[in-house]
Amino acid sequence: MKNLRRTFTVLFAAAFSMQVLAQREDKLINQDWSFRFSHQVNASAARRVDLPHTWNAQDALSGKHDYKRGIGNYTKKIFIRPEWQGKRLFLRFEGANCVSNVFVNGKHIGEHRGGYGAFVFEITDKVEYGKENALLVRVNNGEQLDVMPLVGDFNFYGGIYRDVHLLLTDNLCISPLDYASSGVYLIQQQVTDKQATICARVNLSNGTGELRKVVLRLQVNDGKKTVYETEKEVSMIPHTDVQVEDIGFILKNPRLWNGMQDPFMYQAVLTLIKDGKELDKVEQPLGLRYYVTDPDKGFFLNGKHLPLHGVCRHQEKAEVGNALCPVHHEEDTRIMLDMGVNAVRLAHYPQATYMYDLMDKHGIVTWAEIPFVGPGGYADKGFVDQPSFRENGKEQLKEMIRQHYNHPSICFWGLFNELKEQGDNPVEYIKELNAIAHQEDPTRPTTSASNQEGALNFITDHIAWNRYDGWYGATPATLATWLDATHKNHPEMKIAISEYGAGASIYHQQDSLVQTVPGSWWHPENWQTEYHIQNWKIINERPYVWASFVWNMFDFGAAHRTEGDRLGINDKGLVTHNRKIKKDAYYFYRANWNPEPMIYIAGRRNVNRVKPLVDVQVFSNVEEVILIVNDCQCGKMKPDSLKVCLFKDVPLRKGRNEIEVRANDSKKQLIDRCAWILQ
Repeated sequence: MKNLRRTFTVLFAAAFSMQVLAQREDKLINQDWSFRFSHQVNASAARRVDLPHTWNAQDALSGKHDYKRGIGNYTKKIFIRPEWQGKRLFLRFEGANCVSNVFVNGKHIGEHRGGYGAFVFEITDKVEYGKENALLVRVNNGEQLDVMPLVGDFNFYGGIYRDVHLLLTDNLCISPLDYASSGVYLIQQQVTDKQATICARVNLSNGTGELRKVVLRLQVNDGKKTVYETEKEVSMIPHTDVQVEDIGFILKNPRLWNGMQDPFMYQAVLTLIKDGKELDKVEQPLGLRYYVTDPDKGFFLNGKHLPLHGVCRHQEKAEVGNALCPVHHEEDTRIMLDMGVNAVRLAHYPQATYMYDLMDKHGIVTWAEIPFVGPGGYADKGFVDQPSFRENGKEQLKEMIRQHYNHPSICFWGLFNELKEQGDNPVEYIKELNAIAHQEDPTRPTTSASNQEGALNFITDHIAWNRYDGWYGATPATLATWLDATHKNHPEMKIAISEYGAGASIYHQQDSLVQTVPGSWWHPENWQTEYHIQNWKIINERPYVWASFVWNMFDFGAAHRTEGDRLGINDKGLVTHNRKIKKDAYYFYRANWNPEPMIYIAGRRNVNRVKPLVDVQVFSNVEEVILIVNDCQCGKMKPDSLKVCLFKDVPLRKGRNEIEVRANDSKKQLIDRCAWILQ
């Protein structure tokens, strides 16, 4: 009996081992790369780096206009185990900026032109099994007239700045070769509160020379149990990279992905089976939702009005550039959630898959976009009317849509930012991109960010404008006039504000409230605060504005900028570049967008005062605020509709003054304090 039990155990273990080995393996190969610039011809100049990596983390962020833009060489030795023979091997790059050429053992494997999408190359027949193999990746972040973007008010960091994977699959697999997508597209054909009709479109790949019969299984799980399961018999065509198979299904009374209120997601599991053995498995999120935008009433999610208030975000940070790790994306998300955003524009390019995962998880409605970026206020070109440029943009659009298709948070595909019709006119090309977006994904609307009048504003399903009334000239009141006139003249337009913002240095403080010159070194924090108070009031009073996005959530690198308190930084962020200091305007939005009770004294960094009578500005979302100066109560006030209390002409004494505000919440007393010194 013992021998029988031992034999059964061995057979079971062997069967389990075969099944595990047959399934997909994903190996992260970020460690122990060597890096050198192409002009460093001596191999001894190479230094060890781990990925993610950029070579511009220092020079681009020090305000150098001529930060290094050229070719960097990444090399790595990787041992290919002999037991992997008979499997298929793929290299997957999550992102490298911007033109990448990959070599294995000195042989060119492929080129990818574009800095923000993933790409995959099969290396099954290019490696030597049982030996160390040499990888070389040549990455070029130099200017390319046929690769988007041509220009941008941000840094073009060079390097392999996202993860690199070695994928191992069976000869029969769910294909990773369709624009580096998951190989699974969960098409939400019709969704209501009562029923969801879905098509799972699966790309299969047969690496053998024979027709193979397999079973494709679909399971939909709700986190506790399987709520739907079906199988389909498939004949896999020999030597095929992508064979499309559809499985249609219906879920009754589905639980919807309902934004921040309930960001619930099912999990769709696609499994490839032959002779009872699992060959490959891919799992994807299925967040079911339906939404519409009304030109008069704004955005509706699952039949309920949801005013979208949010921010724009660049994928970079002080000291690390764009070589972000998961902890950086998590930090940014926590800060945004604390402020109360319910929407985000991830600009000006597709960002890391993990960032979209976080938006899915937390219910933040997302605008994703390709890097079709115009010159904005600068003298340059964003569009070159040449076949190679046009084709590259189409490829980057397909990459973005296919790679991020299953993210329920993504509700809008963005097609351009601040293009001009002068010179090479992009209008006809935008029409082509719009048609491709709808062909690739009929379920999501397109949008764009404009700063011009003209025909380019009448192509995408939605349109948004980058407006800086009160920063780049005019006054905040100009925004109200412009919005009302635009809505009146084009009542069919679905209008949003894709950017609005003002620069601010936490070191620039003033007693008076004076609009500054944007290009100057002086960027007082209190003007940014006032700018946002006035602009938000205007936006919030107009329900036809379907969304608004502050530019920007964080200060970010822009090497050509020579303004504010340091070179090379766009300081329009509500939070500093290193994420350590939240500016006053941040707390204004927190009081308005986050229902958690809070109280905050604005102008706290304006420590040295010259006037004996001062205005004390407080942001709070509670019923009543009490002001105490030097232990003496100076007044009570209810916050206005914008969650602002302004205590006028509060007297200070010579020297140090203790400023305190209090508010009673139902659960606890809220207190904030700061100190000012009257000279």
